[in-house]
Amino acid sequence: MNPGTSSFTDFLASVNPGLLPGRRDLPQGGSASHLTPEATTIVALTFPGGVVLSGDRRATSGNVIANRDMEKLFRTDEFSAMAIAGSAGIGIELAKLFQVELEHYEKKEGQPLSLEGKANRLAAMIRGNLGLAMQGFVVVPLLVGYDEPREQGRIFSYDPVGGRYEEHRFHSIGSGSVYARGALKKLYRDDLGEEDAVVVALQALYDAADDDSATGGPDLHREIYPLVDVITDEGHRRLPTGTVADLAASIVRGRSERPDGPTAPVR
Repeated sequence: MNPGTSSFTDFLASVNPGLLPGRRDLPQGGSASHLTPEATTIVALTFPGGVVLSGDRRATSGNVIANRDMEKLFRTDEFSAMAIAGSAGIGIELAKLFQVELEHYEKKEGQPLSLEGKANRLAAMIRGNLGLAMQGFVVVPLLVGYDEPREQGRIFSYDPVGGRYEEHRFHSIGSGSVYARGALKKLYRDDLGEEDAVVVALQALYDAADDDSATGGPDLHREIYPLVDVITDEGHRRLPTGTVADLAASIVRGRSERPDGPTAPVR
């Protein structure tokens, strides 16, 4: 069987649509979305030469902690990554399908999709999940990448029906996003270096965890820390756990003296 289309999702829809997340029939009755694990807070911010993506590790089912060390960040190709908030199982499946989608396109066309093309393709895949979203199984991803022609990092957010929006400088999604975004507004600067951008992301996640019970902060005893991806003109890389642990420990020490975190100048 030869997939004639450069879209793996379209090929799968024509061969076996039941394998796609949004094409499955759910049992009749009320929504059970409150019983499924939910991924929580994600932050992203650009810096000169790239973009940082970070997420906490907690997943919740209602008021219960379902998982303490969930991975919500996914490398989608050499110059892009996505993170998920919302229904965890469907979000993970969507991320893996998107990875295959980009690999399939590159094999068929002999070149990778542009970052703009990746953002549009992900929007189409989210629209395919509309049936499940209407039943409460909502997935909201955040896509980041390095745009080689523009020589800059870019951030794309989405709504549950596939609307695509480019975000400038920084953005956050998930249950703790309102608190994380407040921190980003105060701490972000256009001239941040890479390490400072990572610290700002971790500070924002700490603020989210401080006020949102569904967001997990750094767990020094269990050695569970936020995940951090950095994408530059050299490609995607995941920061080592030891590096993030050192930065997180420094933030925790700072919060012992100043619980509300660093302040921004008034003028």
